[in-house]
Amino acid sequence: MLDWLTGKGDPDFWKKYSETFDKTDANAPIRYVVFDCEKTGQDWKEDQITSIGCIGVVSDSIQVGDFYEVFIQNQTEENHQNEAVEKLFKVNVDTIIESEALPKFLDYIKNATLVGHSTNLDIEMLNQALKKMNLGKLKNEVIDINVMHQRFKNLSEDQHHTLDQLCDIYKVKKNSRSTASGNAYSSALVFLKLRRKLKMK
Repeated sequence: MLDWLTGKGDPDFWKKYSETFDKTDANAPIRYVVFDCEKTGQDWKEDQITSIGCIGVVSDSIQVGDFYEVFIQNQTEENHQNEAVEKLFKVNVDTIIESEALPKFLDYIKNATLVGHSTNLDIEMLNQALKKMNLGKLKNEVIDINVMHQRFKNLSEDQHHTLDQLCDIYKVKKNSRSTASGNAYSSALVFLKLRRKLKMK
């Protein structure tokens, strides 16, 4: 999987991902990918991503068929007592290693604008995972629904809201169980409401 580390240049999947940014059609509707990552903790250098959930948004509507979810094997022997990890490994799901999950994720998102809740940590951890594969950082534009809410309400940058709080504010039904895909769907609903309120194209 990591043959390019022998000096053969960038892998094909990275080249293909990078090329999507050169082929942007100005007349095509913007594709947003709303995403969320479940993690073993909050340290982007030490912790790991355990699952990624994504859903596409185009032309003010959620594209139900435009969906991606992956569960990633924990690559350390340390027993993280973390809610996200416990939930992941109590459920009978197929998992793949990080170096297999990242190419699939890049192939899915392509040049879409990424959207999420409190995105900084998720983006840092994704970039860290790419760095371990000797690759560059994500090239996508990123929108944070927390920042959108701050702008809509004229709040300061240090006034953060949880996803549950934003769901309550914008009357979005919350998922009974917190998963990456469930959080991505809730975030997508909040994003659509904020887009309309902010009159974003």
